[in-house]
Amino acid sequence: MSTGPGFDPELGLAQTSGSLPDGRQRPGMFGVTGTGDTSGFSGLQREPWVELPAERPYGGYFDDVMDAFAEAYPEYEAAIEKVTLHRGELTVHLHREHVARVCQVFRDDPALRFELLSSVHGVDYLAREGADGPRLHAVYQLTSMTFRRRIRLEVGVSTADPHIPSVTAVYPTADWQEREAWDLFGIVFDGHPALTRIMMPDDWDGHPQRKDYPLGGVPVDYKGATIPPPDERRAYR
Repeated sequence: MSTGPGFDPELGLAQTSGSLPDGRQRPGMFGVTGTGDTSGFSGLQREPWVELPAERPYGGYFDDVMDAFAEAYPEYEAAIEKVTLHRGELTVHLHREHVARVCQVFRDDPALRFELLSSVHGVDYLAREGADGPRLHAVYQLTSMTFRRRIRLEVGVSTADPHIPSVTAVYPTADWQEREAWDLFGIVFDGHPALTRIMMPDDWDGHPQRKDYPLGGVPVDYKGATIPPPDERRAYR
């Protein structure tokens, strides 16, 4: 049994809280601190995620892809916020005004040919809100069936201004994918042909996959039952 930092010998559990870069304490599962963990998995730890810029050579085909991108897109330097490499996957972080044009280049350039947009999904980095950077991110998984390659594009926006240009004109599959990201995360894709809810009812209040969205406490449609929020449920230890 571990006895390292954060271990509570009295309860036999690891602490669930961690420190953010500015010294603030980040709570554990469902906002609890200390060893309380209402998930039933006591001891889970959430560490702040910080994406560090990568430097060339990236390895594999990534350098060839980025060279072709730089040659095909005149605004290459202005478009890129940073490039990260994690677990063998390359992510190009873009400034939002470039995303649709960049997708066009990745799809059409003969040296790139990323014909398929596999998915568009949202991410909520709640702890980043404010000075730590944009909180909401749209992530685009591109696949080249010609060269059997994959690459990821990512765009970050704030909750106060969650607008990103739609890429549906380049990749028609983004129609449904952007609607889901809007529905669940509240990311607004400007220029989308019909940005309406796809998962939740039309009159639903809020975006359920944001990390500040209430967990539980939602009325059930029969017999007047309710689901209590996780912090009001039994804590398993």
